[in-house]
Formats: sequence, C-alpha cells, structure tokens
Amino acid sequence: MAGQSRKDQLHFTIQHVADVSTSRRAGMQMAINMGFAHADATKIAVVISELARNILIYARTGTIIVKEHRGLDGKRGIKIIADDNGPGIPFLDKALTEGYTTSGGLGLGLSGSKRLMDEFYIHSEVGKGTNVTAVKWLNK
Repeated sequence: MAGQSRKDQLHFTIQHVADVSTSRRAGMQMAINMGFAHADATKIAVVISELARNILIYARTGTIIVKEHRGLDGKRGIKIIADDNGPGIPFLDKALTEGYTTSGGLGLGLSGSKRLMDEFYIHSEVGKGTNVTAVKWLNK
C-alpha cells in the first residue's frame, strides 16, 4: 500500500496483489496530472504493474517509487524505481529477452517494460536483490 506520498513522489511497499493495482493506478494518475498523453500514462502504468508483479512473484516484498524527474537538459519526466532484496536474476541477459520466462508467463515483463520506457536500467545480484530504474520523458 502507499506509504509516503507527496505531490511529486509516491512510495509503495509491495507485499500483496492489491499493492500492485494501487501503485499502478496512482502512478498513472500522477502521469496524467503531469501532462502525459493518455497512451503514455498507460505505458507508465503497465511498467509499474509489471515491476510490482515481479517483486511479488520473485522477492515477495519490495518497493516501488514513482516520482517526477528532471533531465540535465531541463526536460520533465517520470521515474519509476523498483527495488527488492529477493533472489536476484541469475541470467540477466536472458531475462531481458522477449519470450524468456521462469514464471510460466509470456516472457514480456522486463523486455516489454524496457521497450515501453525511454530509459531502462537494471542491476541485479544473485542472493542480494534487484533494482530497476525506468524513465519516461514528457513530450512537450
């Protein structure tokens, strides 16, 4: 559920299925409030949902932070940070390949999330956890 939230930042602890939908809805609303087109706000919501779902499936608990972001050139965007202390991803290159799955899904979670965002960074250590940072820039 939402822990701390400010106008420019939302913080969610992901522990239950309800937390996935709560973070998705709030992140989409933040994107719309920032001026993102509905299509881009939907992409942002999908990425939040996928990352939160991965936390739930693989790590059981973690956090999602959604916040307004400014680039070095001054452009505005939204940043999603997903963090957990789960098992980590042993074959990161495979995990980022479309169709690769260890959960029996479609294998579009990480690869699809990367494709939907403008910037996508992932760091994972086996036995220590995973951190994903994704940015979508506001086109104005």
